[in-house]
Amino acid sequence: MDLITTTPDLAAVCARLAKHPVVTVDTEFLRETTYYPLLCVVQMASAEEAVVIDTLAEGIDLKPFFELMADEKVLKVFHAARQDIEIVWHQSGTIPHPIFDTQVAAMVLGYGDSIAYDQLVERITGHRPDKTHRFTDWSRRPLTEDQMHYAVSDVTHLRDVFAALDADLKKRGRSDWVSEEMEVLTSPKTYDFHPERAWERLKTRVRKPKELAVLMEVAAWREQEAQSRDVPRSRVLKGRCGRRHRHPCADQPRAAGQSALAAEGL
Repeated sequence: MDLITTTPDLAAVCARLAKHPVVTVDTEFLRETTYYPLLCVVQMASAEEAVVIDTLAEGIDLKPFFELMADEKVLKVFHAARQDIEIVWHQSGTIPHPIFDTQVAAMVLGYGDSIAYDQLVERITGHRPDKTHRFTDWSRRPLTEDQMHYAVSDVTHLRDVFAALDADLKKRGRSDWVSEEMEVLTSPKTYDFHPERAWERLKTRVRKPKELAVLMEVAAWREQEAQSRDVPRSRVLKGRCGRRHRHPCADQPRAAGQSALAAEGL
């Protein structure tokens, strides 16, 4: 296991990994205080080696990693890939491709919807992954040996999970089912989220056109504010039209539309 902290070392390891047809990938990030996730660690493994990349190391340039993610000759294997892809997309404008998502493959094979990584590993390999550092602060430095072993184990177990799922998909003739889902998962449209569509994410009970118009306007405003300030949505407007940052509508007389907003959790 190697800890990569410099650009030359990263370029060298990515060049080695690029010679393999399959590479397993995972990321560790924080998102509690930002709108966009803060990438803290990347771990990758081929059939021959496993590495941990300190993405917060001073002066490191992640370009070799992003180039590997875009390498069409290398299949990148993730579990529950959406947030990992979103991070790469936001930082580099690159969508990893081609990819294989073991959570999607597991669903296709009958393991259930959105199965957790540790449960899938245990069911396929019989090994129970260590959960000790699941909620650790990955932005703290230096990284400990235990943290690095935890990070590496994610991608080394993922090799075994991928091999088993891939073989089972081919045996059952379901590989194309997963491929179709991967095309959606790797479409830029999936990650190009416009503020004017923010209201679609709300489980709304609003039906009246006037109330819906206010809901759409405030949801879009909150999304724009969160993006521009790189803070969580709840820091902009929280709960029952919270007081963190007032939208212009808040200065108007209370109307039915505003009570609807509160009901939606904005």
